[in-house]
Parts: sequence; structure tokens; C-alpha cells
Amino acid sequence: MRRVISALLVAIACMAFAPVSANAHCQIPCGIYDDELRMKLIEEHIGTIEKSMNFVIELGKAKEIDHNQLVRWVNNKDQHADELSEIVTYYFLTQRVKPEDKAYDKRLALLHQMLVAAMKCKQTTELKHVTTLRGLAAEFRALYFAPADHK
Repeated sequence: MRRVISALLVAIACMAFAPVSANAHCQIPCGIYDDELRMKLIEEHIGTIEKSMNFVIELGKAKEIDHNQLVRWVNNKDQHADELSEIVTYYFLTQRVKPEDKAYDKRLALLHQMLVAAMKCKQTTELKHVTTLRGLAAEFRALYFAPADHK
């Protein structure tokens, strides 16, 4: 019995002190940035979220609901909202938008609003959230790529 308890304690200690790997999303100072590509990806994600919502709405109206397809389109919508949020968070908020930038507060507010709109896109199929998200992305694009704001 003592051996079992000792082995169990050793196993617990090993798990407690084992190194944990984290999935880094380009959070090393590689210096390779493609802001335009990231904006195009955001816009593509918005389009995919909208298409997914439209399919969910249509599938929900059917006389016989294809639950498999419905689940697939909901999952697709949610995945693209998450990927958009990841670009906003791990690319723009942590790497590209800096406190010393001109219009920092406005950029920060727009990015936060984009995260909230993406969250609402996950929660519903109300297309008004896609419209909001698209407008915020366009506003951020115009502000971020403004010639006066670039060094």
C-alpha cells in the first residue's frame, strides 16, 4: 500500500512540475508583418460568418431540418468569429497597435468593438451584427492605414 501511495505522490509531483507548452501565435519578435493581409483575412472571416448565418437561417426554416448541416454551419460561423478575434487580439492588439501611435485610443476602441461584435455573431444569427462588424473593420482599416498615422 505504501508503494502505491508513494508512486501516486511521485506521479502527482511529476504532473505538477511538468513543463506546459503554450501555442504561440507569432509572439516572438520576428518582425514579419503583413497588415494588409490581416485586414483581408478579417474581411474574409466577416463574409464567411455572414454566409454561415444565412445558411443557418435557411436551414432553420426548412420543413425537415437537416441537423447535421445546421450544426456544421453554426460551427463554421463560430470558428470564423474565433479566428477573426484571434487576429484582432494576437496581431493588432498585442503586436501592431502601440500606446505611442497616433489615434491609439480610437484604434483600441474599434478593435474592442470588433471583438464584441464577433462575440455577438457567435451568440446569434442576427445579420445586424455582421453589418456592425463590417463597418467597424472598414473604420479601423481607414484609421489604421491613414497616411498621416504611418511612420
